[in-house]
Amino acid sequence: MTPFQKLSTLGVLLFIYLTSHSLIAAESFSLQKKSKAYCRCQPQDSCWPKAKEWATLEKQLTGQLIKPVSAITPCKKDKNSEACKNALKYIYNPFFLSSNPGNAQSQGWLNAWIYQNSNYAVEAVNTKDIVEAVNFARQHRLRIVIKGTGHDYLGRSNARDSLLIWTHKMNQVQFDPAFVPKGCTTKTSAVPALRISAGTQWLQAYDEATNKHGRYVQGGGCTTVGAAGGFTQGGGFGSFSKRYGTGAAGVLQAEVVTADGQTLIANACQNQDLFWAVRGGGAGTFGVISHLTLKTHALPPYTAIFQGTITSKNDEAYKKLLPTFLSFYRDKLNNEHWGEQITFTPDNQIQMFMVFQGESQKEAEQAWRPMRQWLNQRAHLYTINSSLWTIPSDKIWNINFWQKNHPDFIKENELNDASSGQFWWAPNSREVYTYWYTYQSWWLPASLFEDSHLKTLSNLFFRASRLASVGMHINKGLAGAAKTAIIDNEKTSINPAVHEAAALIIMAAGSNKVYTGVKGLEPDKQHGEKIVERINKAMALFRNTAPEAGTYVNEADYFEKNWQRTFWGKHYKKLLKIKQKYDPTGLFYCHHCVGSEFWSPDGLCRKKI
Repeated sequence: MTPFQKLSTLGVLLFIYLTSHSLIAAESFSLQKKSKAYCRCQPQDSCWPKAKEWATLEKQLTGQLIKPVSAITPCKKDKNSEACKNALKYIYNPFFLSSNPGNAQSQGWLNAWIYQNSNYAVEAVNTKDIVEAVNFARQHRLRIVIKGTGHDYLGRSNARDSLLIWTHKMNQVQFDPAFVPKGCTTKTSAVPALRISAGTQWLQAYDEATNKHGRYVQGGGCTTVGAAGGFTQGGGFGSFSKRYGTGAAGVLQAEVVTADGQTLIANACQNQDLFWAVRGGGAGTFGVISHLTLKTHALPPYTAIFQGTITSKNDEAYKKLLPTFLSFYRDKLNNEHWGEQITFTPDNQIQMFMVFQGESQKEAEQAWRPMRQWLNQRAHLYTINSSLWTIPSDKIWNINFWQKNHPDFIKENELNDASSGQFWWAPNSREVYTYWYTYQSWWLPASLFEDSHLKTLSNLFFRASRLASVGMHINKGLAGAAKTAIIDNEKTSINPAVHEAAALIIMAAGSNKVYTGVKGLEPDKQHGEKIVERINKAMALFRNTAPEAGTYVNEADYFEKNWQRTFWGKHYKKLLKIKQKYDPTGLFYCHHCVGSEFWSPDGLCRKKI
C-alpha cells in the first residue's frame, strides 16, 4: 500500500485505533479497580514524610540524601551578582550540568514544562541505595523521578514535590571478554560485552570498549548522555546504527529494581517480558535500571567524516536539485555504511554532516561520484564544498587524536575535578542548557523515495524548507540497514515502523541564551510561538503525507496527541500489560510514558475512570 492509498483508508484506521485503545483502557481499568483512587503525598500533606523519617532514610544510604539546588539560583536573586556571573561560566559545560542533581541539560519547553527540582535526591552509589529509595517512595506515596545525566527534551527527569533517584555516581564500567547472560544454558555462546552502571556516560563506555579494548559498542553521539538511561531504554540511535543496530537491541542483560523493591535480572533466559519492555519501551516506567550489559563488536576497518554544502543559485535550481539528491540518497547513502545528518535550509542549501564506516576511503569517495558529476555538469547553478577526513576507528573517542588533528571540533572538560580525556563535540554546545520552543520529529518511510513518489517528496522538502531548516537524520531509521541490525531490533519493543523508515525528520528551535526565572533574561514567549507556528506547518507536510509513520520517543513533540500509537505502534498493548504486572500501582510515572494516561499531567493524582 502506498502512503497515498493509506490516506484514503484513514477513516478505517482511525476506527481500529480508537477501538483498540478503548480495549486497552478497559483492560487497564480491570487491573486497577482493586486500587483506590488516590493522590501522591505533597509537602503540604500530613502524609508527607517527617524530618525524622527523612533522616532515617539517609542513615540507610551509602550515598547522601541531598536537597537539589539549581546552578542559576544566584541569578534568580540578582542577575548582576558575582555569584550569578560565576554560575553562568559553567552551565554551558554538559559535564558540569550532569555532576549536580539540581541541574539538567534542558531548562524547559515553551508552554509545556520548566525545570523544577525535587525536594530531596538520593545520591545512589549502588543498587542498595536505589532499593532504599524505591521502598521509601512506595511506603510514603511519593512521586519518583530518575536522573543520571538529565538529557531529556521532554522534562521527564525532573518534577516538583518528588524524590529524585540520582544515579550519576554509579558510573563503573567493566569489560567482559566472554559474557553469558545469567540463567542461560552452557550452549549459549559467550560474547565480548560491556557491563555499565546506571550513571555511566557514553564517553566512559567508549573509553573502556574502544580506547582500552579495541571494540565498538553502539551508543549515542553525545558523549555526556547516560548509557543506561532513557537513550537505551527508549531505543537509542548512534552514528552507525544502520550497521550495528539500536542501543536497545545491543542490551544483553538488564538489572532492574522494580516497584516492589526487588532486583531482577532480565535477559533472554529469565524475566523475558521485562527484558523486552526495557529495550525500547521507555525509561522511568518499568523500574530503575541499576546495570546493563551491552554487546560489543569488532571495530570497522575504515571510518571517516564527510562534511559539505551544496548551494543552489536560486529557488528553481533548488527544486531541480532535490529529486536528484533524494534519489541519490536512496541509491548510494541509504545503507549500512552511512549515518548522521543532512539538512535542507531556507537559503537553498543542502548541508551534510555524515559519518562513514566500511572498507576504505575509495569506497566512500565512489559513493559520492554520481552526485559530484551531476553537480559539475551544472556548475552555473550549483556549487559544492566538501571534505572527507579519515578517522582511525580506534581513535574516534580518543581526545589526543582530536586535539592533534581537529582541535576545533571538540570542547574539553576543564573543570577542576575533570577526569582526563573528557570532551564533547563542539556542535553539541548549541543544545547545552537550552530552552526549547519546540522539538518535533517524524519518520520518513522508504517508500516515499520510490520513483513514483519522488516528485511529491521533493515538493515536501522544498515547501517545508521555506518555513524552517529540515534535518534528515539518516541513522535514526532502519530501512536500508544491515540485515543483522534489523533482526536484532525485531526482538525489542521499539515501534516496528522504524524498519520501514529511511530517516527521521527533525525540526527544532530553542535558545541557550535565555534563562527561566531570571528577570530580564527570560524566554520571549511571543517570539517562540511564531517559530513554533512555522515548524508546525512544516512538520504537518510530512505527517499528513505519511500519517502512520510514527516517530522516535526520545526526540518527539511534547504535545504529541496519539503518543501511544505514534511511539510504540502495535507494541503498546503488550507494554501496558507488562507495566501493570511489574508496577500495578503506578509508582513510576513520566510524561507520555507507558501507563501515564491514567494519571494527571503532573503525575501526582490518578485519574478517575
